[in-house]
Amino acid sequence: MNSTPSNIVIAIDGPAASGKSTLALILAARLGFLYFDTGVMYRAVTLSALDELKGVEDEGLVTALAERIMIDVQPPSKDDGRTMDVLVDGADVTWKIRKPRIDRNVSVVSAYGGVRTAMTEQQRRIGSRGNVVMVGRDIGTVVFPHATYKIYLDASAEERARRRYTERIGRGEEASYDQILADIKYRDGIDSSREIAPLVAAEDAFIINTDGKTIEQVVGESLRILNIKPKNGG
Repeated sequence: MNSTPSNIVIAIDGPAASGKSTLALILAARLGFLYFDTGVMYRAVTLSALDELKGVEDEGLVTALAERIMIDVQPPSKDDGRTMDVLVDGADVTWKIRKPRIDRNVSVVSAYGGVRTAMTEQQRRIGSRGNVVMVGRDIGTVVFPHATYKIYLDASAEERARRRYTERIGRGEEASYDQILADIKYRDGIDSSREIAPLVAAEDAFIINTDGKTIEQVVGESLRILNIKPKNGG
């Protein structure tokens, strides 16, 4: 079989906690591609806004902040459960952006047009490095509309809340299933109704519903869609 081309972009989109990050991480490892969860960029802007601006309500100030800061994603430097390093102006914010206060504010920030423009530019910069699996909500529709492959993962709000609850408990954090479910439904509403780059499957995306499926089943289905020979096992 011929060697894999060096310009493949695999776009994986879907709502919060649909399993897209887990899928992308496994696919990237098996294919030898760069793993890039673009959602961390909006979380990083949200963190910076909450810390520096003490809120996310002023679109102009948040947009200016997003245009000023430099966000980068690198392979994990610590064995603490992280899947990547997330840096804001060189500072490691990997776990800070996973706190509940970020969950409650990130959809507001990600709906700002200027923020999305700034982040899209940074996402394209990182995605252009080579073979990459990119995860987000508008990768296949806005960031890389001509991506080589597009997969859209979906799941019920209840299933996604259960997964996020289990994830947080597993990290030793306090968590409320009911609050997580409410947050997810609230975020779904904002993400799907915003005027700029709303959450929607690209017309040419392969749609996979992950309810009741194991991650290996989803990985297998995705690999059949991609038809790319894994570099690290089957």
